[in-house]
Amino acid sequence: MTHFDLAQIEAQLEKLEGQMTADGFWDDVEHANKVSQQVKGLKDDVAAYRSLVAAADDIETMIELSDEEQDASMLEEITSEMQTLRERVEKMQLQALLSGSYDANDAILSLHAGAGGTEAQDWCSMLFRMYTRYCERKGYTVKVLDMLDGDEAGIKSVTMEIQGRYAYGYLKAEKGVHRLVRISPFDSSARRHTSFASLDVSPVIEANEGDIEINPEDLKVDTYRSSGAGGQHVNKTESAIRITHIPTGIVVACQNERSQIQNRETAMRMLRSKLMELRERERMEQMAEIKGEMKKIEWGSQIRSYVFQPYTMVKDHRTGAEVGNVDAVMDGELDIFIQSYLKML
Repeated sequence: MTHFDLAQIEAQLEKLEGQMTADGFWDDVEHANKVSQQVKGLKDDVAAYRSLVAAADDIETMIELSDEEQDASMLEEITSEMQTLRERVEKMQLQALLSGSYDANDAILSLHAGAGGTEAQDWCSMLFRMYTRYCERKGYTVKVLDMLDGDEAGIKSVTMEIQGRYAYGYLKAEKGVHRLVRISPFDSSARRHTSFASLDVSPVIEANEGDIEINPEDLKVDTYRSSGAGGQHVNKTESAIRITHIPTGIVVACQNERSQIQNRETAMRMLRSKLMELRERERMEQMAEIKGEMKKIEWGSQIRSYVFQPYTMVKDHRTGAEVGNVDAVMDGELDIFIQSYLKML
């Protein structure tokens, strides 16, 4: 769906509300909560659409009144209301682009420092803060699942779960390699350095969602002591879990839950999500071959450069979107890049 289909949304609402009134609906609390959240989200969409229609009607009435009374003093208010309405419509149009099977899902986001030691690890920590700030702006919840601190500063890697409607739909635009150019604060000669960090995003897939089957014989499970914060219990027991999916080589780890059982459940959910994302990637590559597209789909290629010196600029290499205020971007203002990417799809 690339436009707002009110009839389709209302039909979906009716179907979900029918499920909620069925006997035994609340027997599976986790599934029931998820359906309830879907219903709330769809109701919010309908309310937002009707609010836009009402605002457009109000503006039309103001224009008619101004015309009838030849009152030019109302033009400023009309212009302001039209600008506000235009911004609200653009926001809703962007959300309508998020029509993928898992766009509305929560997301698992992983950052990994590239080669370059402390400089790259510091860049990884800067990106971690940037995405945390972006999620705060969106009203999303960030839950750190696994983090490996840098040797001297920064972080080597971090995996976090982003909880919020359309988290994956928006953040999938950020997948790839991010490049930093700046005068390194760790270089006594004040030379300019280029650093890289990679970002991976996958949708959170629950056990009853999709058709991903995982054979226990395909898994290598390791336990180890957590290296992160969390008190004596976390650090004194081997509660952290690392799972390797042997056929694909995918590795997931979780250390921030209180028990090994909880860490294992979270790690398995991460693995399902990454396997689903891998399957979607392969499907897209096959579609590109069928269509005869010459442009190769570069998963994980460099997508954006952040330049701090000798000038300030952030440029997305896929869409050409540019911003001169690098500080604002690092504070989580990413909408221009994400919107440009989604409109390009």
